[in-house]
Amino acid sequence: MEPDLYNLGTLILRIALGVVMFAHGWNHIFGGGKIAGTGRWFASMGMKPGPLHAWLASLTELGAAVLLLLGLLTPLGCAGVIGVMVVALLINHLKNGFFIFRPGEGYEYVAFVILTALALAALGSGEWSLDEALDYPIEGWAGFWLALGAGVGGALLLLAVFWRPAKPAE
Repeated sequence: MEPDLYNLGTLILRIALGVVMFAHGWNHIFGGGKIAGTGRWFASMGMKPGPLHAWLASLTELGAAVLLLLGLLTPLGCAGVIGVMVVALLINHLKNGFFIFRPGEGYEYVAFVILTALALAALGSGEWSLDEALDYPIEGWAGFWLALGAGVGGALLLLAVFWRPAKPAE
């Protein structure tokens, strides 16, 4: 593949994923019900205390977005995306089936975002990034395993410590 085309592709992926995650974080803090409403929503799904998790998720989304947009520590930015999306997948979307338009919103969107972040971590940030400018590119298997391990591991640890879903009625 031509190097410029590869670099363009990774730049497009970084920008697309960064913008989407920035919008998510921004909306959780400033949109709709603002951070208080996001906290109540998180608490309703069993994330206790809700306001803490609203802030953690929102700041992770914003921080990951900035890293991706700059192409700085790209696998860590991807890990942040993977982490928040794995939590969303497990506490809200998985039970609703595949399609996003199903009642309760299915998991197609969050699965796509997770896999896109994982692919970007493996590809690396490309030459048009701060990772490259600072001579600190992490890519290939190292980027893949770093993003997967930190993202999924962080999500599972967070859920083990803080997720207390309501028990189903008998």
